[in-house]
Amino acid sequence: MTQSYEVFLGCAIPNRFNNYESSMRVVAESLGVKLIDFEGASCCGTIVLKSIDEPSWVTTSGRNIALAEKRGHDIVTPCNGCFGSLKDVDHVLHENEPLRKAMNKILSTLDLEYTGKTNIRHFVEVLYEMKDKISTKIERPLDGLRVAFHPGCHLLRPSKVAGFDDPELPRKVDELIELTGAKSVPWSLKLRCCGSPLLISNEDVATSIIREKMADAKKFDANCVVTNCPACHTQFDVQILGLTDDSGQSLELPALFVTQVLGAAMGLDPERLGFEMNRVSLDPISEILGI
Repeated sequence: MTQSYEVFLGCAIPNRFNNYESSMRVVAESLGVKLIDFEGASCCGTIVLKSIDEPSWVTTSGRNIALAEKRGHDIVTPCNGCFGSLKDVDHVLHENEPLRKAMNKILSTLDLEYTGKTNIRHFVEVLYEMKDKISTKIERPLDGLRVAFHPGCHLLRPSKVAGFDDPELPRKVDELIELTGAKSVPWSLKLRCCGSPLLISNEDVATSIIREKMADAKKFDANCVVTNCPACHTQFDVQILGLTDDSGQSLELPALFVTQVLGAAMGLDPERLGFEMNRVSLDPISEILGI
């Protein structure tokens, strides 16, 4: 039976990370997951809006959820920020009846209603449930790839909202990564924030955080970083460019999306996996990836 979801891409992925979208789509296609383009989507509302105007944040995300609900679909997103915002609003609306009624009064002018029937899922959750099928599709084991996997904050926190304890989902993604023959290294700063949210307010602090993260990944002999979040990927594949440690050694490591790792091991078309759009050079691991 084919699984189908409305895919909520958010703002950053279509505008900055076409390699994430393309690799997600080709992996989904190979696994028989139908991704339906989300018509009428707006920004998820994001935590930035939450900090400024919480009712607008709730209504913005609530409208997106209600759109999918009206069409009878669950939502899947590859973006941690969108997952966190949509999932958080869904939780708030389940718990707060007065707020739900107030929002639905606004949504009624758009012929929409939120009732809480639509599930919001991150794409890595869907992938984990298909791990047995993925294991049968591994054509090119990625022996020698040592991955520093970074799950990102909004995939995990708060755990009451996300629906699992903090360590659970990272371990599941570790399993997915290791299905490919790669090794997910147990680095000590794995669950620490990448610093991306601070880029707007204090780039120096954000840079200091990513320096520490990358130095730690290198200390544990990782030869690449893998993410499932576009905001985190900005740190690992854009902000890191040209950064060095105190001795002048480069802190750059090839940065991949989890869908690119899975796709490479599944023998999928490198062009559709978008490797040419990665900023940090993939030369150190190109032979392993088969590109």
